[in-house]
Amino acid sequence: MLARISSFGLCGLEAYPVVIETDISSGLPFITVVGLPDNAVKESRERIRAAIKNSGFEFPPQRITINLAPADTKKQGPCYDLAIALSVLAAQGQIPTNALDTYAFLGELSLDGRIQPVQGVLSIAMAAANSPCRGLIVPFENAKEAALAGCPVYAARHLSEVVAFLTDPSSLNAVKINFEHLLKDNRLRGDFSEVKGQHYIKRGLEVAAAGGHNVLLIGAPGSGKTMLAKRLTTILPDMTLAEVLQTTQIHSVAGLLKYSQGIITCRPFRAPHHTASDIAIVGGGSFPRPGEVTLAHNGVLFLDEFLEFNRHVLEVLRQPLEDGFVSIARSKNCLRFPARFMLIAAMNPCPCR
Repeated sequence: MLARISSFGLCGLEAYPVVIETDISSGLPFITVVGLPDNAVKESRERIRAAIKNSGFEFPPQRITINLAPADTKKQGPCYDLAIALSVLAAQGQIPTNALDTYAFLGELSLDGRIQPVQGVLSIAMAAANSPCRGLIVPFENAKEAALAGCPVYAARHLSEVVAFLTDPSSLNAVKINFEHLLKDNRLRGDFSEVKGQHYIKRGLEVAAAGGHNVLLIGAPGSGKTMLAKRLTTILPDMTLAEVLQTTQIHSVAGLLKYSQGIITCRPFRAPHHTASDIAIVGGGSFPRPGEVTLAHNGVLFLDEFLEFNRHVLEVLRQPLEDGFVSIARSKNCLRFPARFMLIAAMNPCPCR
């Protein structure tokens, strides 16, 4: 029997639909996953087998072929576990298939059937909101983040809860959030008013914050350069809803979003070490991921010990400072990451002075 189920994958900051097809046929027990899966997707075979059995369902002792379409796009991460497990149960006839066409599923499975949180849920929820699916089933820890996109979101903790939802849609309620309450929850560590003295530099930073200018701080060790830079975000304007969603989306894809928080309302402050490479600063890799300039988008990028950074690292900052984005080209695609930030650099004075 053949079963189809919808999910989503990530390419940079954007999500794209993935259709999971499962066919069960006679033959020796074996699971084949096709559609350019990476190692994390291939290893899902063992997780799914154990999760289905430990959740009280029967795992078919037959030949199972799982296809992840589109087949020419690399699939990464364990986010397809839940969708694959449901497609196996649907192909075996253990759950109804009429509801599978109307929802998209996302989540990593533990061996006991619990659904673990995954990265990039906000990007996926935004894509789901513009797709024909009526709702998105996500891990419980990702519920707040996914609900920001406006798509109907249903949170589940266990595989058995999702199966029960497909049988009885009233078993799970759509997640609702209060945007105004989330935007008001703007707690910051430290405050600009805590800095005593330093009136000239404080005035300079206030002017820079008002105009979005970059700043170079020069002073002896212990004069307060780092303390002032860390508190600059507390005098920047509050983020708009669009900035909140974009910042949350970036940190979710990078795996830096706290699941208990679900949203980022404070302007980011990034302070990479001076040994960071150019790829760590601007992003990249075999499967391009956001770098420090993108993680500092809508916030502050602080480079302490400015002269200790590699010259090539400082040169690659030129384009994002001018254009406000980073274009990363690879053989198969070209991705654009936003990178509009304030650059604050700090250095000690020249020893000859």
